[in-house]
Amino acid sequence: MNELKIRSKNIDGVEVAWFAPICNGDDEMLGSHNPKYKSNWENTSNILLAADKHGFRNILCPSSYQVGQDTLTFASAVAPLTKQINLLTAIRCGEVHPPMLARAIATLDHILKGRLTINIISSNLPGTELSSEARYQRSREVIEILKQAWTQDEIKFKGEYYNINLNSAPVKPYQQNGGPLLYFGGYSPAGVDLCAEHCDMYLLWPETQQKLADLMLTMSKKAAAYNRTVDFGLRIHVIVREKESEALAAAKYLMSKIDEEKGTEIRERALDAKSLGVARQATMRKLSNNDGFVEDNLWTGIGRARSGCGAAIVGNPDQVLKKINNYIAMGLRGFIFSGYPHLNECNLFAKYVLPKIKTVSMPIVQNRILQNEPLTPLAAGIRN
Repeated sequence: MNELKIRSKNIDGVEVAWFAPICNGDDEMLGSHNPKYKSNWENTSNILLAADKHGFRNILCPSSYQVGQDTLTFASAVAPLTKQINLLTAIRCGEVHPPMLARAIATLDHILKGRLTINIISSNLPGTELSSEARYQRSREVIEILKQAWTQDEIKFKGEYYNINLNSAPVKPYQQNGGPLLYFGGYSPAGVDLCAEHCDMYLLWPETQQKLADLMLTMSKKAAAYNRTVDFGLRIHVIVREKESEALAAAKYLMSKIDEEKGTEIRERALDAKSLGVARQATMRKLSNNDGFVEDNLWTGIGRARSGCGAAIVGNPDQVLKKINNYIAMGLRGFIFSGYPHLNECNLFAKYVLPKIKTVSMPIVQNRILQNEPLTPLAAGIRN
């Protein structure tokens, strides 16, 4: 099989999301922290509510032990303040006892009235060290327990990490079609297999378009072996200005205070610093030209000071939109953008690019697919 199979292939629109920097990663110059951008309730909620007002369809609320705020607490507090945006809330599998996690997620789903999506994280918990295979096995068990809790009257599960026999009446989510959509990022064979079996959107970090296409095809084949399809998303930074020269100047300014020693320190403080995904980002930087571009408008310089997503789309509005449309043509159905400082770049992207993209809400799309209902623009929640 060489055909890419996409879960939402018939949807004329994509999910465009922003990023809530609750892990203390916001600044105007990387490597030179300004307390003005400290991760706190006021700063991060302002970014999230601005994204909601602008019409972004989702926003990633990440998770990190070392820095920042607690993800579920933050999401629960901001949820009642939102109007239309979904919350992509990250959970670290193993951090919370799965039945209690199922209850917490179900509660948040009711607060949001179904505007909840979940980002599955499988990295090591603070102070622990498991192999990749063990971490993904633990995540598989957590997901299976969550799904039982959300869809069945009892949790009956016995695995390597959990042995649970429990009534599940208290933990039914608002979304009665199986619970919130599961988003997942991971490159190891065990991670790819987990996503193929259980998750709904496979999130990729930026690479050349050919390498992205190869990863998507691999996942498509693996999902087909489980008689499933998944959607594909891209987590990527963006720097958009009215003129290309201004965007390039902004990129240069962003990195003007960073040196190799400081960049290494920032990258290696993350729990996933030695992951395969991070290694692929480092390889991409080595393939870039002297200005940090690995292909048209894809700039890798930002990865010098980040352990995860390490590249940005850089250019004027037409160039940025063209790059996004190229990704859409490849089969990508979701985007999680971010920029520095996050509020400023959110406003700029909303001004220059967002109005030119047809957007959808993936929970609405998922519900229509499962109910075998027509995917008209109105039914799919398509805007613009």
